[in-house]
Amino acid sequence: MAQQSLPDKPIPYPTQETSFYWEKCSERELWVRSCNSCKKSYFYPRDFCPSCFSRDTAWIKCSGRATLHAFGVVARAPHRAWAEEVPFIVAMVDLEEGCRMPTNIVDVNIDPDDLKGDLEIGMALEVSWDERTDGYIIPVFSPV
Repeated sequence: MAQQSLPDKPIPYPTQETSFYWEKCSERELWVRSCNSCKKSYFYPRDFCPSCFSRDTAWIKCSGRATLHAFGVVARAPHRAWAEEVPFIVAMVDLEEGCRMPTNIVDVNIDPDDLKGDLEIGMALEVSWDERTDGYIIPVFSPV
């Protein structure tokens, strides 16, 4: 019996609001939106501020530094496309620029007997880049 290939992972669908973000990711740069009215940064990219609803927003380049806010270990693939990657870590990180974003944590040992592994809430992280076969480059984070 021939081995079945895994299906492709879902790809990002750039929109008018997010195309700049994905373009910068392809250059290995992380950018988020910032509100000129209330001075808060935010993720995911959209043309209005979720805090004060102002449309006076701008793109800002991120340092790539973050701290770990929360994480979970995925031990069962949510879809066949991720079957060979389990276990993997999903997380929320607080960017140095003040906003929180969902991501994956990479370059961490995951011991089946200690799923926490080397991770601690509040630990320093830095952006890394996951080059996918579909051509997208996705920001992920690894411990400093």
